[in-house]
Amino acid sequence: MSIIILAAIIGSSIFAGSLSGRVNFQGKAPKKKTLKMNADPVCGAAHKTPPYRQSFIMNDEGYLKNVMVYLQDVKYDGKIPETQAVLDQNGCMYSPHVQGMMAGQELLIKNSDATLHNIHAMPTVNSEFNFAMPKVVKEKAIRIDKPEHAMYIKCDVHPWMKSYISIFDHPYFSVTNDTGHYQIDNIPPGTYKVIAWQEKFKDKETEEWKTLNATVTIDDGNISQDFTFVRETKKEKFIGSMKSFGSEPIPPSFPWPMVKGRFPLILFTRANIY
Repeated sequence: MSIIILAAIIGSSIFAGSLSGRVNFQGKAPKKKTLKMNADPVCGAAHKTPPYRQSFIMNDEGYLKNVMVYLQDVKYDGKIPETQAVLDQNGCMYSPHVQGMMAGQELLIKNSDATLHNIHAMPTVNSEFNFAMPKVVKEKAIRIDKPEHAMYIKCDVHPWMKSYISIFDHPYFSVTNDTGHYQIDNIPPGTYKVIAWQEKFKDKETEEWKTLNATVTIDDGNISQDFTFVRETKKEKFIGSMKSFGSEPIPPSFPWPMVKGRFPLILFTRANIY
């Protein structure tokens, strides 16, 4: 019996691979903006220097923190973790800012601050929850039942407090660390679509997320897959606008006239004509 169990354990470890990589950014990065917390003395006193917004964190080498990387359309019939995912309110900021958990898993919400918070989840699939956590209420557990991408959570008392939680029906996800690195382990062999999501990349008109994706084949080793988020220049955005109006491709040698750093309206008119 022990030999059979050992063989099963060895077999499961052999026939599982891992996916890792780094996520970086190319283009002009958004300016860092500090959070103004002085409206609540407890929040202001929690930081020696004003903290920055968490929506876009890039290190000196151009690598991004808080990017969610996950496999899409994966069949998984394993167990739901008995451990709780944790969202802490600490220093009047949500920690972690981005995280993943499994559907059916409990989310433990903590209040490590000596002040009132009001946690307000705004899901599109799961049930909304909205409740106050005075400083005497330190913990509350919520079970989240359905898969949902990037569920938005805010604090109605402190408007700068924001967090995103993605809920999956499998455990194959990871969030990049300070060096932009992610790793997903124990993936069954096969070919998968892997997605990278960062909260700043969203279509302003459709409100849809602009994610990156790649196709990877996993075996019993480690596969590397990097991602690069790119911020379009004004010229690239303009070319895209012209194409959306049905214009023909613009040659690289096109003489771009500029008026105070802006493209004149006549170019849009010409795009409509041709």
